[in-house]
Amino acid sequence: MDHEPTISQDVGVKPANRGPARRRGLGRDVVVASICGGVVALMVGASYAAVPFYNWFCRATGFNGTTQVATSAPATGPIARKISVRFDSNVAPGLPWKFEPEQSEIEVNIGQVVTVFYTVTNQAARTTSAQAAYNVAPLTVGSYFQKINCFCFTEQTMAPGEKREMPVVFYVDPSIADDHDNDGLNTITLSYTFYPVKDPVVKPLASGEGDRRKGNL
Repeated sequence: MDHEPTISQDVGVKPANRGPARRRGLGRDVVVASICGGVVALMVGASYAAVPFYNWFCRATGFNGTTQVATSAPATGPIARKISVRFDSNVAPGLPWKFEPEQSEIEVNIGQVVTVFYTVTNQAARTTSAQAAYNVAPLTVGSYFQKINCFCFTEQTMAPGEKREMPVVFYVDPSIADDHDNDGLNTITLSYTFYPVKDPVVKPLASGEGDRRKGNL
């Protein structure tokens, strides 16, 4: 006798009530999403706070080749040891400026206050603004490279077609001679990159008159 396959059926069995479990799952998802959102917000806030702190740290320590700001010439005056300083210039994409040093390299006494000039030309038919980022190489000499005056301290606004000479007044701190890690140092490269400023600080174009050549300080 042939046996036909049989399919058992549960009659009258009701599915379990999953309402409480489902509500617990939804509640857990909300908690996890809230935690993730909080972590993201914290990371974003920390990143914004890290930028000014990092800039302050670099200026204070010379980290990553960041140069220092001096208010006057070194008290000890120049020493006999000489060093070559090279000048590098760059313009970020989207900024229609021509930017170059008037001299590619000079030799100075350590501790000697020197003024050099960069030439900047706005090649656009509109007013544009930018600010220069800067560092020196080797990166370890940032704490010894002292600037008394520099166009990089502020935003620069250029009229259409304007050409301007921008000075840098600097010296290499004589204390570098006491740092034996730099005994073999013969050359320092000072590098600038101009970046466009989208929302510049409004100021008269005549403010650039202070950049005119005045000779060594």
